[in-house]
Amino acid sequence: MSTIIPFIAAPGYRFTTQWVEVLQQVLPECTVVPVEFLSTEQRALVQVAVVANPDPQTLRLLPNLKWVHSVWAGVERLLSHLQDWQLPVVRLKDPELARTMAEAVLAWSMYLHRDMPAYRQLQTERRWQPLDYIPARARRIGVLGAGALGGAAMKLLQQTGFQVAGWSRSGNGPEGISCFSGEQGLQELVTQTDILVLLLPLTPQTRGLVNAALLKKLPAGAALINFARGDIVNDADLRTVIDSGHLRHAVLDVFSQEPLPPQSWHWSHPSVTVLPHISAPTSRDTAAQIVAENLRRWLASGVMPETVDLQQGY
Repeated sequence: MSTIIPFIAAPGYRFTTQWVEVLQQVLPECTVVPVEFLSTEQRALVQVAVVANPDPQTLRLLPNLKWVHSVWAGVERLLSHLQDWQLPVVRLKDPELARTMAEAVLAWSMYLHRDMPAYRQLQTERRWQPLDYIPARARRIGVLGAGALGGAAMKLLQQTGFQVAGWSRSGNGPEGISCFSGEQGLQELVTQTDILVLLLPLTPQTRGLVNAALLKKLPAGAALINFARGDIVNDADLRTVIDSGHLRHAVLDVFSQEPLPPQSWHWSHPSVTVLPHISAPTSRDTAAQIVAENLRRWLASGVMPETVDLQQGY
């Protein structure tokens, strides 16, 4: 009898069938199936599951579950709902994901750097008005989060010619790029940042980290890109600082509630660009290969991949 590997996604997730198909292709020795297709007897046999931002309570239907492998890099929802269980969680670490995120950070940094929101507004007003050009070497970009995603983004930004600095819990970053740490380091970074990029994991320490006090320390006319998690930014504070004119534009790919409700203020605000959580979509092909290698190693030897630190949240 082959090992049963259930795939568990959020209710209504559009790509469950595609994930099951690609995982089955790379794990032919196992039976990969959506969890809802399993009988009670089959659920009792499950020891490991592959998940895509599932309802954490669904995992409790698997009484003998030993660990889960996420196909997403962010796993804070799982951790927050399973604190009493202490279930080991492995998050996706895919070089392709880092490359995709770095590409997105560069693209939307260029969007802000080359004043595209302003030119879009001029178009709607039918005004022919060139704006002063600022070279990349004069534009300062600060990245909060210097892990695999942040590090890749910082290196690509630097290669493009921008002044780049980072901030992380440890103060470690890519070689040749200044990286700050601690509260004082955070304050120092934002005071010398024209475009602030958020790539932090959501933890109790980062929730609400970007508030009015921090945003007001940015130079007047600075901009924000949030490719991390919505709850890292105090949303009411963000609106206040944008409305004041201190922040010229915000590119937001993540929100506290997703999908973003139609009545949300973000949709119609002229100084906000709304994206539907698309900055770094997971590549099913490369992710499935990584998941398969990890599962196959565990099935053969019992060696589990590196798991998320339940205290740090990543």
